[in-house]
Amino acid sequence: MALEALNDVGYTGTKMTVVLNDNEMSISKSVGGMNMLLSRLRTKKLYTKSNSYAKKIILKIPKVGKPIIKFTQNVKRSIKQLIIPKMFFEEIGFTYLGPVDGHNISALESIFKKSKQIDMPVLIHVITKKGKGYKYAEENPDKFHSIGKFDIDTGKEIKKNGDTYSKIFGETICKLAKTNKKIVGITASMKDGTGLTEFAKEFPDRFFDVGIAEQHALGVSAGLAKSGMIPIVPIYSSFYQRAYDQIIHDIAIQKLHVIMCVDRAGLVGADGETHQGLLDMAFFRLIPNVTIMAPKNLKELKDMMKFAITAYGPIVIRYPRGGEEGLIKIKSQKPMFYGKAEKLLDGKDVSIIAIGKMVERAMWVAKELKKRGINAEVINTRFLKPIDKNCMMQSIKKTKFVVTIEDGTIINGLASAINEIILNNNIKDVKKINFAYPDKFIRQGSIEELEKIYGLNKENILKQIEKIIEK
Repeated sequence: MALEALNDVGYTGTKMTVVLNDNEMSISKSVGGMNMLLSRLRTKKLYTKSNSYAKKIILKIPKVGKPIIKFTQNVKRSIKQLIIPKMFFEEIGFTYLGPVDGHNISALESIFKKSKQIDMPVLIHVITKKGKGYKYAEENPDKFHSIGKFDIDTGKEIKKNGDTYSKIFGETICKLAKTNKKIVGITASMKDGTGLTEFAKEFPDRFFDVGIAEQHALGVSAGLAKSGMIPIVPIYSSFYQRAYDQIIHDIAIQKLHVIMCVDRAGLVGADGETHQGLLDMAFFRLIPNVTIMAPKNLKELKDMMKFAITAYGPIVIRYPRGGEEGLIKIKSQKPMFYGKAEKLLDGKDVSIIAIGKMVERAMWVAKELKKRGINAEVINTRFLKPIDKNCMMQSIKKTKFVVTIEDGTIINGLASAINEIILNNNIKDVKKINFAYPDKFIRQGSIEELEKIYGLNKENILKQIEKIIEK
């Protein structure tokens, strides 16, 4: 999109100033042709310093000094082309200024004043340092891009004990890749954040970082799958939205075996409104030929990844940020079968159907209901698509009271799937409550805070079920 905008502005000649903030990083180290271009442009500091030094000397020459400077300015573009070949920005219609030190306020003010005097599009190339001013952030910019609590004196992160979904994903893909040479890992400049760091070290010839280019990542994965490889592509939920067209046209239509791992699904806490992963179940469910799974815990993520390797067609595995809540340890772990749910508890009073991390919450609620003499049936959906219709229908017909719990939008997710089953199979007199996030963008806040606001905390779920039963 940035290149499309530059192309349009350069063509129309609109007078505007574009600031390119170049800190040599995206989140992981920058890669690709554009990065190489910027690297060459950074060497222009030699040209800028030489040009300034020469200008001062020439101006001291009596009478002819100023004419020489004027003549030099007239042939400035030619000089640039000689010293810095292939000036991309100037070729597409921009006047290129820089590079300039983005931490030097006076230098910035000077170059901005200069840009105002130019009656055409201007691009100012600003060089900054990621983490500037804090030693540990400067030394580890990718780590400090999105960091939790840390000791400001040592720069060491204060981590919670235990595994995370991203870590388990990384360990599992390495283990699977040792016995299956067709497995390749693809990242959109999120190697560390998605757990691919060790895979990249262990299998460098089967690891591809395409930069911040999710569309291209999915396009590449389609090509690799068509060639007989098994691409595994971990991308944050909110970033998968960027590649929706490629998923439909390049992968789903051709039924290609691409494993799309949706990291940071559900609420993300401090990462904020733009990063909330609440839409992925809804938009993936719309696409034909796509299988959608969500693990209830870390062990099930391993099982789903193993299952996905041997499955057919496009596979989506969604999982949240962090690890398990740890309130209840689910001991049973039934084998994976395509499109089959897992019944964790038998009950006759209410069917609690949950997906992903919300299964643990469903188990907690069922345990509390048991204390009150209410027998809940708990079903781990496992597959949102295809959903286990027979399992759902049997349970709903038995209890006549269904509760759905999901960490996604109320539209076109688990609630919609269950409501469709009830309607399409003409199941009468069913009481139901759907716990999901409303059809709105969810603001920034801690996971605990937001769950309480939108009624997905375990206490509210329990309370609402009791209200219905008491009527």
